[in-house]
Amino acid sequence: MNIFPAIDLIDGKAVRLLKGDYDKKTVYNENPVNVVKDFKAAGATFLHLVDLDGAKSGKTDNFTTVKNIVDEGGIFIEIGGGIRDIQTVDKYLSLGVNRVIIGTAAVTDPDFLKEALEKYGDKIAVGVDIKDGFVAIKGWVEKSEYSLLEFCEKMQNFGVKYLICTDISKDGAMRGTNLELYKTLSEKFSMNITASGGVSSIDDIKKLRKLNLYGAIIGKAYYTGAIDLSEAIRVAK
Repeated sequence: MNIFPAIDLIDGKAVRLLKGDYDKKTVYNENPVNVVKDFKAAGATFLHLVDLDGAKSGKTDNFTTVKNIVDEGGIFIEIGGGIRDIQTVDKYLSLGVNRVIIGTAAVTDPDFLKEALEKYGDKIAVGVDIKDGFVAIKGWVEKSEYSLLEFCEKMQNFGVKYLICTDISKDGAMRGTNLELYKTLSEKFSMNITASGGVSSIDDIKKLRKLNLYGAIIGKAYYTGAIDLSEAIRVAK
């Protein structure tokens, strides 16, 4: 299992939100490139980036910061947040980002998702955020009509190879991850599944690893010191 330490971007800074609430924001570093250097020093080879401004606006608000992170080099970068048209996908991938995550638009604009998959294949991931059993969209502020399993089946049928699933109720709460959710997804689908939300201890990593997942995202637990990144990477292997 691969460990993806996460950087969430607002105004060019590395931040964390509590349960997706933009009003409950903690700034962890004014310069995210320094965070990436720390990740690499700990042995990280993957990075999960989210443009939280973009998730709201549908634009590439933190593009300059993303470019600075790409220029730092030495790490596989996936990015999500506000990616709603093929031009944005083109823009990020031509910059040197390795994988682009389509979230809201995978629900609201399936034709765009199909176009991205046809053009870029496994450089496309779908981010599915779960709220009360349903897929949430638009920076987690709206619930769609799709249940989780219904949506995941649709994504697999589309040819999606990478799926990142976040349980919003667990995100940033430091109360453990939703193991039942990831066990179900792992058993039902053949996609490469990454667990996101509430991964808050080495014990969580050990349990997730047993589910044959592709990856796990570590956010707040890294920034608060609850998880040692080097140890998490070692345990995940």
